[in-house]
Amino acid sequence: MKRLGFVLSLLTVAALVGGVLASAPASAKARTKTIHVVNVTESHPDVNPCSGAKGTFSQTYSGVFHGTKLPNGTSWFTGTLHGTASFVPKDPTQPSYAGRFTTWFGDENNLQNEVEHETFHANLRGTDGSVVMAHETAHMGTSASGLTFSFDKARFTCR
Repeated sequence: MKRLGFVLSLLTVAALVGGVLASAPASAKARTKTIHVVNVTESHPDVNPCSGAKGTFSQTYSGVFHGTKLPNGTSWFTGTLHGTASFVPKDPTQPSYAGRFTTWFGDENNLQNEVEHETFHANLRGTDGSVVMAHETAHMGTSASGLTFSFDKARFTCR
C-alpha cells in the first residue's frame, strides 16, 4: 500500500523539529529536541497491492522523534514509529486487512555529506485468511563532491 502520505507526514514533523533546532551561535552547545507521539491516527485512500481493490488505509501509531544540531551545522534526526494498520476496501466482497507495522528513519548531515535512510515492515491479515506483508528499505546519500546515491527497495508478499 502506498506510503507517500505517511512519509510526507514524517518529513513534516522533521521540518518542524528542524525549525526548533535552528542554527545556534558558534559559541553555543549542541541543541537537542525529542518529541513523543501517542495514538496518532491517519487515514487516506489507497489500493490493495495484491488485488488492486480501492479502499481506505488507516494507521494508528506511537513513536519518538529525536533531533540534534551542533553549532558547526552537523545534525542528526531520527524517528521510530510502531502501531496498527488496516485496509478497508470500497467493495464489501473484498477482504479487509488489519495488522501491525514498524518504521524507522534517520537523517544525518555535516557540512560536506548527507544521508537519509528508512526501513518499514508491515504484516496484515485479511478477513479471508490471506496475508499482506510489506517491507521497504530506502537510502539516499550525497558526498562532498556532489555525487549522489539512492535506492528504494519495496517488496510486497501476498499469500
